[in-house]
Amino acid sequence: MKQVEIYILSGFLGAGKTTLLQQALAEEQRNGRKAAVVMNEIGQVSIDSDAVPNGTPLKELLNGCVCCTLSDKLEVQLSELLNQYDLDVIYIETTGAAHPVEVLDSCLSPQLADKVRIHSIITLIDAPAWLERQKLKIPLRKLVTEQAKHADIMILNKIDRITEKQLQEIEDELHLLNPKGLMIPTSFADIDFHKIQNAERIKRTEHEQTHAFNHLHMKTYVHSFSQPIDGQLFANFLRALPDNIYRIKGYVRFNGDPKTYLFQYAYGMPIHTASGLKMKTILVFIGDELDHEGLQKALSELEKNSREMPL
Repeated sequence: MKQVEIYILSGFLGAGKTTLLQQALAEEQRNGRKAAVVMNEIGQVSIDSDAVPNGTPLKELLNGCVCCTLSDKLEVQLSELLNQYDLDVIYIETTGAAHPVEVLDSCLSPQLADKVRIHSIITLIDAPAWLERQKLKIPLRKLVTEQAKHADIMILNKIDRITEKQLQEIEDELHLLNPKGLMIPTSFADIDFHKIQNAERIKRTEHEQTHAFNHLHMKTYVHSFSQPIDGQLFANFLRALPDNIYRIKGYVRFNGDPKTYLFQYAYGMPIHTASGLKMKTILVFIGDELDHEGLQKALSELEKNSREMPL
């Protein structure tokens, strides 16, 4: 099945997300790829939607933030785009107040997990504003830091407004904060898009492939079950999870129980509630440097052992 790439554009207010989006869409058009946009605005009116070229499929999420109050609506909008258009890529421009991991979580509903592939979280960092971030209120300062920390690619923008010494200072700080992220200094969000687009696509030698994947540390893993599983074995699996797994969500069924359960896991706390729906049993994992092979092995073993358990 074809999977549509998703880029999440993160960054605080005024960092240059819309400028980058315009350049990205122009590059996709030059490459003959069909792109769509989801644009989120906290207010009731979309300010930046005029920046999207005519003919580009556009969905707007207004009057809220996609990472919290509008997370369910994002799933609907993505589903509509996937059903209505033959797409290669979707760009999600978040509000300046969005946390990128929460947005990533909202993108990966179990219904969408096998239809989309998160290419990267791209955070734009306003270089002069970063130097002045201590003047922000503590919650905002923490948000700006989190946006940089969880980026696969950090675009350090507006470097024409700072000195070489200040640039080195910011680069050193960002490298300590996010040592695995790819950093691109620039002005006017003007970058070579091959650095972003080829980060995952180049697969020439094993060494180059490994190097490329090391940049993209926020990972997802999708696992489908062919049958119900044992509840106690599943609980044991969850207790043994490493702390680099931030989220799990999906649907599960248990031995001896006809119901399908909506399952969610965050910050080490599992919750499952009867969904009332007959859904495909599938789990979506989100974390930092996920061990895909290890998860696949553990879950396959869980399913195998569940078959051997008495009902």
